[in-house]
Amino acid sequence: MAQRILALAAEEAPERLQEALQSLGEGEVRRCPAGSPCSQPSGVLRRLQLYKHCVLLVESGDLHLGKVSEITGLLMLEVAHLLPGHALAELATLFVDVIKGGSLSNGKSLELFSTVLTALASSKESLAYGKGELNGEEFKKQLINTLCSSKWDPRSVIHLANMFRDIPLSGDELQFVVEKVLRMFSKLDLQEIPPLVYQLLLLSAKGSKKTVLEGIISFFNQSVDLEVATMPLDQLRHVEGTVILHIVSVINLDQDLGEELIRLLKTEQQKDPGRALCPFSVALLLSVAVKHRLQEQIFDFLKTSITRSCKDLQFLQASKFLQDLFPQQYDVTAVILEVVKNSAFGWDHVTQGLVDLGFSLMETYEPKKPFGGKAADTSYGLSKTPAQQACRLGASILLETFKVHEPIRSDILEQVLNRVLTKAVSPVSHFIDLLSNIVVSAPLVLQTSSSKVTETFDNLSFLPIDTVQGLLRAVQVNLKLDLVLVLNSSESHSGLDATTAREIQPHIVTSSWFLAVPKGRCCLIMPTYYACGSFSLLCKPTIFPSCLQGFYDVLRRNSQLASSIMETLLSQIKQYYLPQPDLLPPLKLEGCIMAQGDQIFLQEPLAHLLCCIQHCLAWYKSTVHLCQGTEDDDEEEDVGFEQNFEEMLESVTRRMIKSELEDFELDKSADFSLSSGVGVKNNIYAIQVMGICEVLIEYNFNIGNFSKNKFEDVLGLFTCYNKLSEILKEKAGKNKSTLGNKTARSFLSMGFVSTLLTALFRDNAQSHEESLAVLRSSTEFLRYAVSVALQKVQQLEETGQTDGPDGQNPEKMFQNLCKITRVLLWRYTSIPTVVEESGKKKGKSISLLCLEGLLRIFNTVQQLYTARIPQFLQALEETDINVTEKAAFQIRQFQRSLVNQFSSAEDDFNSRETQSLITVLSTLSKLLDPASQQFLQFLTWTVKVCKENALEDIACCKGLLSLLFSLHVLYKSPVSLLRELAQDIHACLGDIDQDVEVESRSHFAIVNAKTAAPTVCLLLLGQVDKVLEEVDWLIKKLTSLGSDTSEDSSQASDQTQALEKGVILQLGTLLTVYHELVQTALPAGSCVDTLLRSLSKTYAILTSLIKHYIQACRSTSNTIPGRLEKLVKLSGSHLTPQCYSFITYVQVRPKSTVAKSQSAKVLRDTKPIPNLVFAIEQYEKFLIHLSKKSKVNLMQYMKLSTSRDFRINASMLDSVLQEHNTEDAENEPDNNQVRTLCFYQ
Repeated sequence: MAQRILALAAEEAPERLQEALQSLGEGEVRRCPAGSPCSQPSGVLRRLQLYKHCVLLVESGDLHLGKVSEITGLLMLEVAHLLPGHALAELATLFVDVIKGGSLSNGKSLELFSTVLTALASSKESLAYGKGELNGEEFKKQLINTLCSSKWDPRSVIHLANMFRDIPLSGDELQFVVEKVLRMFSKLDLQEIPPLVYQLLLLSAKGSKKTVLEGIISFFNQSVDLEVATMPLDQLRHVEGTVILHIVSVINLDQDLGEELIRLLKTEQQKDPGRALCPFSVALLLSVAVKHRLQEQIFDFLKTSITRSCKDLQFLQASKFLQDLFPQQYDVTAVILEVVKNSAFGWDHVTQGLVDLGFSLMETYEPKKPFGGKAADTSYGLSKTPAQQACRLGASILLETFKVHEPIRSDILEQVLNRVLTKAVSPVSHFIDLLSNIVVSAPLVLQTSSSKVTETFDNLSFLPIDTVQGLLRAVQVNLKLDLVLVLNSSESHSGLDATTAREIQPHIVTSSWFLAVPKGRCCLIMPTYYACGSFSLLCKPTIFPSCLQGFYDVLRRNSQLASSIMETLLSQIKQYYLPQPDLLPPLKLEGCIMAQGDQIFLQEPLAHLLCCIQHCLAWYKSTVHLCQGTEDDDEEEDVGFEQNFEEMLESVTRRMIKSELEDFELDKSADFSLSSGVGVKNNIYAIQVMGICEVLIEYNFNIGNFSKNKFEDVLGLFTCYNKLSEILKEKAGKNKSTLGNKTARSFLSMGFVSTLLTALFRDNAQSHEESLAVLRSSTEFLRYAVSVALQKVQQLEETGQTDGPDGQNPEKMFQNLCKITRVLLWRYTSIPTVVEESGKKKGKSISLLCLEGLLRIFNTVQQLYTARIPQFLQALEETDINVTEKAAFQIRQFQRSLVNQFSSAEDDFNSRETQSLITVLSTLSKLLDPASQQFLQFLTWTVKVCKENALEDIACCKGLLSLLFSLHVLYKSPVSLLRELAQDIHACLGDIDQDVEVESRSHFAIVNAKTAAPTVCLLLLGQVDKVLEEVDWLIKKLTSLGSDTSEDSSQASDQTQALEKGVILQLGTLLTVYHELVQTALPAGSCVDTLLRSLSKTYAILTSLIKHYIQACRSTSNTIPGRLEKLVKLSGSHLTPQCYSFITYVQVRPKSTVAKSQSAKVLRDTKPIPNLVFAIEQYEKFLIHLSKKSKVNLMQYMKLSTSRDFRINASMLDSVLQEHNTEDAENEPDNNQVRTLCFYQ
């Protein structure tokens, strides 16, 4: 049979040969090799021919897979031990030819190939190779080299990768194989990538783990750029998800692979964060993080990367110099949010890691509560610090994951609620803000987690009141009556004390729980609100505005509750209203307070109740009675409510105007301190009366319809208000306690304030002129209106909301801000402060108040309404132009005002207004595009102002220079500007050597005798420190680029050269700045101390740069650049000698120039000196090392100073001792201190 098979094979008759082989049984196939013993050359030949033809037949695809596996298995048994080396070599060469020819169909024969190569590697025979001979191991290496250097058929890559797992490979061979397989990724169909990745991962058990992981991550990182053009997005995402699953499954079996992954990404992150942390690698890390053994390492790495990325972005965004060096800005936060978006494509294995990372970020970087203080609220506005940005990112991850993955919504909600409950002593505003966003995005989620919500409300009594307020506000849009009953139940059964119950109860009104409650049941619930003592003596004042907001919101959202609400309010106000028309005062204030021991408390905030009535009545009159049904009884009943309230408010208004302070048991000379019971009671009475007056002012203005009589009533009410306000201000001025200085919040609503200001300053209607003249005649009332607007804007800026109706509605607040801004801007630009009569009363002028209000508004809009800045500017100007042009128009108006201040007479110069103008310009400048012509014009104008105005006001000088620096860094590096300022300081203050006459030069008139030190000097050194931080950051980037050995090393080399050039130029110019300062006769104190510390930092950074070049000389043969030699020469000639002279000047400062009161400052100035000397010596030490490495003598530029010796100057010491011996014994401690001083010779 064997002879027949060989004959058929020789005849090249594949059909007959196939029939013959298929007719063979397993025993006959086994007998074919057995009949060809390897001891005979003919037997070896027959075996070899059989193997060759079987290989070709197996790969032809004509045999059934079962037969193929059977034949391959039998042949593998015979190869390892029987075939001689030359036959193995010939057979292996056949396999290589088959692979190179692309003849592999199913890859089954490769199982035999791996066996052949393994047997060949162990062969000791000398095998012919070319014109020489090789042993089996070397022959195998040549075959693998040939194989990996040839072209592979993409269809056979997976089979080949699987085959190499069974072949013993050296480290270099394995690396070669892995790199070859990785290069084939781009030639395969997308669906073939996951199985190939899996084979590679299994192959990595032999080694080259880093190369495998790096290649996989690099491929999918590059695929992001190709996904739109060459492959469907959903297909790519599913392939990525499958690959991630494969990697995770292999890491479960091989923990070393997971640790190698973390090491790889940490290393790459130092070199190129964009290459290390792409969406694929982040998703991979989060999937691996599910294994708790690696979770801590991964999360630490991700959190560090996030904060570093945020910090780097801050550096780049704040410096045009850095932006030119790094045009591409990498933001890891955008990458992580991209992972959340991608996880929607079935990446269930990533979601848990996303959730864990989100909570970890929020807990690690949560708002910090200072000792004894209150944590800053970061739930609104912009995140400024990297920690705040990381916390905000954690919340965004959780919110977006919540939106994308419905199955884990309940889990996220429960974890948020758990943290709100368990972090009672820590700030939870960030979690409450997240909860609010969650509820808004999926309102029904509270119902699916009702048990957890119920548990949360059962524990409200144990939470701080701020947490309770925030929690109820977050969930108010969704709570139903059953949760109200839960709250009531918790009061009855959970042991709530009276204090906590009274604190929590008002929040029932602040929420919208009544929206889903039937009218009849609500009538039973609402009156019990007051019956339970909710507005009790122990209620906190912060709750009162919430109660107003709650009643008004409930009424507005569910008009069916109007009767119940109005009846409740009417019955409550009647308890304090005195109906007799001639009785003064009209309200019983004594019923609003309660005494407990020696303390007085507010029991009923009457002003808030009246404010609530006023707003509900206004809405009721404008809305409800217009929509009444046809039921006459209800209509008559509703009209009765309306009439009762109107008559009551009219009577209270009339009698409040007539009332004197004595009618309220108040007197100008009475005690208003908060340290006594009488003072507390008088304060409560005064604040309530002022609040009632404000409520009535708003009510009468709104219903007056520009009636002269009504506006006279408004002015009469303001007179009553103003009397009490002046008394409280006077008493607060005498009482320096912090509580006494707090101004009570105004009861005017934000909407009314905007309406009132518009009427007072911008209403030109002829029909309104007579009535408005009544209000406009009172300068105090005009000042009051602007002051309240300023207070409201400040509250919005600090808390993100205001008291009163629509105070939590961002859209309404934005509209009101626009209206108020238009009025304030017109008022300030139309009537300058210098022409405004301030009157006899003390206080700020109206124009100055308008300017302060504008400043707060501009800050608030940039914090809370960043996306709506174009609409805001358009509302001011009503023109359709871009943001930069609009902002430039507003800037020009304030520029004119500032120029007028500078050009005014000395007596007319208003420092406070000038400071505010500079701050406004600084705020508006943030809206300019740094690349625009308007920005350059503003910078040029600022430089001109600083050069031409010899401003002597310290605060204004500081503000103007800060503005100049903030603009200049966005245009180009400020080092040349700093050098000119340093020269001006040197010229103003003189030289440390009194015999040296400094050249009289002045670049900036703002630098003068009054401002040069310490103001300008400290600002200059502060900006120098910022430049040093940038340079230090760049040197760290240089170090990471220097260790890059990737294929893109040439590109990295070009970037390295650019960075080195930038660093050296910055440092070179800074050295000239220090050259001026260290020769300046700076006064003792902060200037000297700051300069010495800054010099130490500079030498430390110079040392870091030298270390970088030492490392570069070790890794390459490049010589040091010429610009570095120039920098070293500059430091040796223009800085180090002068530093030692300055040290001598500080320590041996003539006594006549230092007052006794400044002796402590002189001693403090000497403390940084040892650190500076050490920094200089370290710099010179590493210069010596670099000189040896580079074969360039850099120390030739450094002159060693003899002042290092610290030798005692005997003559100076004798003179000092003789001088001090003549002084009194009181100065003996000073004598002892002087005796210990060493002097530089």
